[in-house]
Formats: sequence, structure tokens, C-alpha cells
Amino acid sequence: MPVRAFVFDAYGTLFDVHAAIARHRGRAGPDADRISDLWRTKQLEYTWTLTAMGRYENFERLTARALDFALARFGKNDPALRSDLLAAYRKLDAYPDAKDTLRALKQSGFITGILSNGSPEMLQAAVDAAALGDALDHVLSVDALGFYKPRNEVYALVTNTLSVRADEVVFVSSNRWDIAGAANFGFKPVWVNRAKLPDEYADLNPVAVIDSLSDLPALNL
Repeated sequence: MPVRAFVFDAYGTLFDVHAAIARHRGRAGPDADRISDLWRTKQLEYTWTLTAMGRYENFERLTARALDFALARFGKNDPALRSDLLAAYRKLDAYPDAKDTLRALKQSGFITGILSNGSPEMLQAAVDAAALGDALDHVLSVDALGFYKPRNEVYALVTNTLSVRADEVVFVSSNRWDIAGAANFGFKPVWVNRAKLPDEYADLNPVAVIDSLSDLPALNL
């Protein structure tokens, strides 16, 4: 089937999850990068663990819990820094090529959207801060379901909301586990592998691997 829609993961794909720490690097100290990495790792771990147990807390609360763990792990007892990092996470920097890529796809007649673990309020704040709203037709959150990716029901939010078939959707993510989930559902997944990571999930492959979002419009999918 021809492609009708391009749908993007948000955090790590359109928005730089390490931008919050970058804004307060001096205050975070020499462990800034390790704090940021652990913050992201725990944030995702909590989504998978709760979903496996049949429990749910929204992504904003899990983001705060993950930050608390990361700061405690590296001995940073600084309530003001914690508050500022959480505020910064609501307004993460978009990757430099995000806006132009989304606009190019929309102008070419494709439906554009986000499918994210983020809570609706978090996503709206990030979209507004990056001025991406005019390039997006839909912003979809797992909050409507009460569990997280990579459950098939999450990806079905796209097909149900957009009234498209799975094989009419290009799903774009920087997270290889998310690409595997999208492939399992039947999307055409494109992996944005900025960090040149080794491949995983050999039976659930992307249809393309790109270095940056700007490579998307030229793909023949």
C-alpha cells in the first residue's frame, strides 16, 4: 500500500532528551552526562515494568521518579536543580532538522503525527516550545490507554485515529525497541540511528536506517 502517514516517536526522536541536563550542566557537575543517561534509562525501565505488571502512572510522574533516582545515585541533593531539570524537560529542544522535515512531509501531502509515551500536557508543552504545531496533524499519547509501548494497542492508536492501515504508516523512532514494536504491529518503521548503535531484534527490522530526520523525505518507501 502507498504511504499515507508519517508518525514519529517524540522523546529521543523529535526532542533531545539530554537537552534538560545540557541547560544546567554546570550545576549538575562532572557527572552530568551520567545523570542524564541514567535518568533516561530509568524513565523507560519504569514504563516497561509497570506495563508488564498491569499498572500505570503517567509519564510525567515517571520522569520525576527517574530523575530522583538518578540524582540520588550520584549524590546530588539539590531540590532547586531537580525543579529546574523537570521544568526544562517540559520544553526540550527539538533536533535542528525536526521542523523542516515535518513541514516538508506535510507539504507533500502526508498525514503527520506523534505517538508517544508522554502525557498530553508534556507533549503539548514540548510541541509548543519547539513551534512544531503547524507541522503536525495529530499528537497521540498512551495516556488514553493506560499502558506504554511496545504494546500493539498503543500503535493501534495511530490506525484507529488516522483511519489508515498499518502498512500505510511510516513510523519513525530513534529507539530500536520502539522500531521492533512498530515492525511487529505492521508499520513501515524507520530507525533514526544518530548514535551509530549496533542493531538488535533481528526478526523485527526497520525498512530503513537513517542518520538524521532530514534523510526522511528522500526515502523511497
